[in-house]
Amino acid sequence: MDKQSKTIELEFQVRDYELDLQGIVNNAVYQNYLEHARHEFLKLHGLDFSQLHIDGYDAVLIRAEIDYKKSLKSGNLFLVQTSVEREGRLKIVFNQKIVTISDGILILQAKIFVACIHNNKPIEPLQILDKIGLL
Repeated sequence: MDKQSKTIELEFQVRDYELDLQGIVNNAVYQNYLEHARHEFLKLHGLDFSQLHIDGYDAVLIRAEIDYKKSLKSGNLFLVQTSVEREGRLKIVFNQKIVTISDGILILQAKIFVACIHNNKPIEPLQILDKIGLL
């Protein structure tokens, strides 16, 4: 059985320019929230996404499963909850949820599948797994 990391939470607030014509957060904006939270998750574990790239390692999103449950509106405060688990030898899965701070309503949940590339070849992400405690 694969181990799963501890969940971290990052707080956000919806900004007016993130809304669509319906007055709700545009579906693509949620992916920005999720990506930022993944990068912060790595930073909290001593990994820098940009430095990984400079060192020749790229964490590449290979699949995203996102279930949208409710919509956020202007000014809403919310949390992005992120944990990570290993799937097989080559994949890392970021399990993420967005919930409102005021009442804990689930806005979305996502599974983000990532593979690591070094010198244009898939590799086992040992450096990342070690830092996040999944080795």
